Amino acid sequence: MNIAAVIVDVPAKQTDREFDYKIPDKWLGLIQPGMRVIVPFGPRMVQGFVTGLKDKSEFDKLRQIKEPMDLEPVLNSELLQLGNWLTLKAMCFKISALQAMLPSAMKAKYEKVLKVTGDKKNLLDPEVQRFLANHDSISWKDVINGGETVRFQKEVQKGNVEVIYQVKNRMNKKKVKMVETILSVQEMKDMMSSLSANAKKQQEVIQYFIEHQEKIQLKDLLEATGASNSTIKTLVDKKVLRESDEEIYRNPYENRTFEKSNPFTLTDEQAAALSPIVASVEKDEHDVFLLYGVTGSGKTEVYLQAIDAVLKKGAEAIMLVPEISLTPQTVKRFKERFGEQVAVMHSGLSVGEKYDEWRKIHRKEVKVVVGARSAVFAPFENLGLIIMDEEHESSYKQEENPRYHARDVAIERAKNHKCPVILGSATPALESFARAQKGVYQLLPLTRRMNNHPMPSVEIVDMREELRGGNRSMFSELLFEKLKVRIERGEQTVLMLNKRGHSSFVMCRSCGVVLNCPNCDISLTYHRMNHSLKCHYCAHEEKMPSICPECSSDHIRFFGTGTQKVEEEITKLLPEARVIRMDVDTTSKKGSHERLLQAFGEGKADILLGTQMIAKGLDFPNITLVGVLSADTMLHLPDFRSSEKTFQLLTQVSGRAGRHELEGEVVIQTYTPEHYSVELSSYQDYDSFYEREMFIRRQNHYPPYFYMAMVTVSHEDLMKTVATTEKITQFLGARLSKGAIILGPVASPISRINNRYRYQCLIKYKREPELQSLMRSILEHYQQETAQQKLQINIDLNPQIMM
Repeated sequence: MNIAAVIVDVPAKQTDREFDYKIPDKWLGLIQPGMRVIVPFGPRMVQGFVTGLKDKSEFDKLRQIKEPMDLEPVLNSELLQLGNWLTLKAMCFKISALQAMLPSAMKAKYEKVLKVTGDKKNLLDPEVQRFLANHDSISWKDVINGGETVRFQKEVQKGNVEVIYQVKNRMNKKKVKMVETILSVQEMKDMMSSLSANAKKQQEVIQYFIEHQEKIQLKDLLEATGASNSTIKTLVDKKVLRESDEEIYRNPYENRTFEKSNPFTLTDEQAAALSPIVASVEKDEHDVFLLYGVTGSGKTEVYLQAIDAVLKKGAEAIMLVPEISLTPQTVKRFKERFGEQVAVMHSGLSVGEKYDEWRKIHRKEVKVVVGARSAVFAPFENLGLIIMDEEHESSYKQEENPRYHARDVAIERAKNHKCPVILGSATPALESFARAQKGVYQLLPLTRRMNNHPMPSVEIVDMREELRGGNRSMFSELLFEKLKVRIERGEQTVLMLNKRGHSSFVMCRSCGVVLNCPNCDISLTYHRMNHSLKCHYCAHEEKMPSICPECSSDHIRFFGTGTQKVEEEITKLLPEARVIRMDVDTTSKKGSHERLLQAFGEGKADILLGTQMIAKGLDFPNITLVGVLSADTMLHLPDFRSSEKTFQLLTQVSGRAGRHELEGEVVIQTYTPEHYSVELSSYQDYDSFYEREMFIRRQNHYPPYFYMAMVTVSHEDLMKTVATTEKITQFLGARLSKGAIILGPVASPISRINNRYRYQCLIKYKREPELQSLMRSILEHYQQETAQQKLQINIDLNPQIMM
């Protein structure tokens, strides 16, 4: 088999297929499907994935593979198959699907290099010769920085210089210097006696190796002996010691110790939930289980014992957690139970650390991976179980290409491996719960908290009444009283604010103008740290003005509440309270998330104040009060899931209180206390919420009664955007069945981002077998214009965010 079929890294319609390349004799037998290779494509070199090998090609003249980028396949045959499935399911190019399965450190970088053609150096312009000095090639970046682009372009046109595209891997393996002795103990003793009396440090180093005859890291050796680098170098030159570079894994958890934990005794409910899962694991059967358990009912212990059954069988497990709740606490529970068998993948790790964790999985050195969305592609070959905790979380859906939902990928992989999937949540997505009701998924309920602890008592405060009563503070009287009591008792409180930034928007009180982003149709957000206004969509930033740009009044103020503003108010009202604030600003540095939570866990603060990131996964015994400051910010978003998201968030955050011995209380502040999602979350009554919401969904033809697809068109010219969306809507309307509902074209809720207008059309349907091929033909029809980046068409077959 001397021909390889390769998918090249050129994401375009014309190149979205396999190309045949000849394998040079020296690589025969070494190149395998799943490896990345560097191949010539047109005038340049690009990366590609080998998807298969064959003996003959329908083409006579084939170009050769330049070189392999890997020594062994990075994608196994199952992941290559999954790539085909993902290409259809997510409407993406095959190369994008394959790239999504690798850590970012392995995504190739391309560099443009200019190289003198053959022996034509003497023909070059003298200035170019001088610029090149003694080199035959130079990077394009250096040419631009040196201001010599025009001269070099002329040489390229004459054929004296050629342009070469180099493919570089971004991954670096971490190496450390190791030192060992080459001599026997007797030879070292002889050596010591021959050294001069002044060479004390050399003697100490040799003495160290007489006592410890093993390899040691250079830095540890210098620490142990107090010697310097030059002493070691002298001994290397004298052939006493030998230095070598050894590859080690970067360990994001090296400063932490994990005590081994043992399985807990399960409650009757937990045992009843676990037994069908274990039976499915042992029989190698594919089932989807929905573990529907109230907050604090011990879902994690069920996961841990299910994984244990998988490991005993010699198989592997993937545990997915939403990015936001991949807290150090979660990692700790898995590391304590399964020790070194666990790899962890999440966005808090550096590119290098992620790459090392991926290599541990690839080399079969671990059996369990705990990670966010992309961990669903972990290169295991003997999967026994995939778990998806908090399965309702919208972060499981990737919002850029390939637009996959981790739930779909998990179920597809589990079918291939004939193994079960567990979807766990206290507030399942309506689609999942509906499937469990129909028997497509198997429902496993956990209705009680561990040790039968009561659910926290929840009180709803109507903030309109507070305003009428003259309370202009952001704390209702009830919440403020309860806060004071907690601080006196030495108990802890979690306060959640449903958004980020210091305040929502800046408005002039004289003329009513709101300061908007010049590139997007969205108001600017005020950030206290540097007294500036930022756009959270295109990163535009400007200074906070002191007078109104419209009417020159100085009555210009920021409105709304942000975490920083709440912190200031707490400090004013309760100066003795110690507050830890967790939001985008305080957790952007690596490891800060962990540090803040650890400090809170150790009781170094009375109040943990934060955005949605504190709503999940926290389990501290001393939290007895949870306050939600703005329950309804999400209710008013133009999204049919806004009630569902509000209910889920309020239920989740309420579940942080009273999880251990002390009883918990929750106070929810809202301006719409009569809304069913707020009211029912106070009883943690998911079943009633499900019925109420399903009734509304059925009336309005929304999922799970209908499927949905959304086409978003964007362009710098408004008329072009509208016309294109109009054409697409008409095209679909003429070809879909009468049962399909097509809404649009309409402007997107955020109608302009980064100076590009956005229009969308929404399709609701029950059965449209032709829909995927119609969508593909739309993409193909506009291929030319989208390639030039002028027009953008995004198709989402399962939209989670309607904005």
